[in-house]
Amino acid sequence: MKSVNLIALFCVLLTACSKPGATSEDAVQGDTANVALEVLDFIPVENNPVFAGTGTDTWDQKIRERGYILVEDGEYHMWYTGFRDAPDQEMHLGYATSPDGLIWTRYPGNPIFDSGWVEDMMVVKEGDNYYMFAEGRGDIAHMLTSMDRIHWKEKGPLDIRNKNGEPISEGPYGTPTVWRENGVWYLFYERGDLGIWLATSSDLKVWTNKQDEPVINIGPETYDKYGVAVNQIIKHKNKYYAYYHATEFEDWHEWTSCVAISDDLVHWVKYDKNPIMRENKSSPILVPDGEHYRLYTMHDEVHAHLPRK
Repeated sequence: MKSVNLIALFCVLLTACSKPGATSEDAVQGDTANVALEVLDFIPVENNPVFAGTGTDTWDQKIRERGYILVEDGEYHMWYTGFRDAPDQEMHLGYATSPDGLIWTRYPGNPIFDSGWVEDMMVVKEGDNYYMFAEGRGDIAHMLTSMDRIHWKEKGPLDIRNKNGEPISEGPYGTPTVWRENGVWYLFYERGDLGIWLATSSDLKVWTNKQDEPVINIGPETYDKYGVAVNQIIKHKNKYYAYYHATEFEDWHEWTSCVAISDDLVHWVKYDKNPIMRENKSSPILVPDGEHYRLYTMHDEVHAHLPRK
């Protein structure tokens, strides 16, 4: 969700997106009747937004893009990106907790990571370790690790390779979103928000594209004609749901929340009632609360939504 204008990269992306990838036009227009409305149809809670920038002269005067929420032992844990509303301000990592996911308390030691740029992050817990995948300066995806949710160690940029093993072309690769299954890590990432690629890894060190074309293209629908990026993958009732933000505007002044559905993580069908949220309620993630999933939109305020049914 950045203003990237790299001509060389755009040409590469335009060529890739024009090829017949896993998401063909037929697949995009396919049947999405057998879907679970409890993870697609939401209404806002009262008293939104539930979290936002301070609006005062603090390091997190504003927040932006995707934050992330995990629920552990009945407590909600949120990581978010904060910055000052001034030119050339770095993006740093904040942390907040909540007993109910609606009323949040900022960690008094914020920012919890200020030695580098951390933006648009997501968190996966595996065993005793927390893995954070985020954007750094220049929209380059990188990984951090933690044992306690608060103290994070930088592990460097993600090494992503083409299917033949050669490094992907230079330029941004951001909004890293990870899913783990059967010992394999699946990485969804965008390049200039002009398509969504998929790479896999067994060791978190080298990521190799499943194919060198996007698995989710921009368009041909109007609502995602000018930008897409995946924020979260969930598996529900034997289907995978990719929650992504999208825009129909060339200047990216407004973003929406959309969903694509898959049986295998590679071939995706866009939900025929997209977008599920408008008015810049974007960067969507789903969070289980013990009874159902809640939808949180994370840009540039945090709004909470409950299933309609």
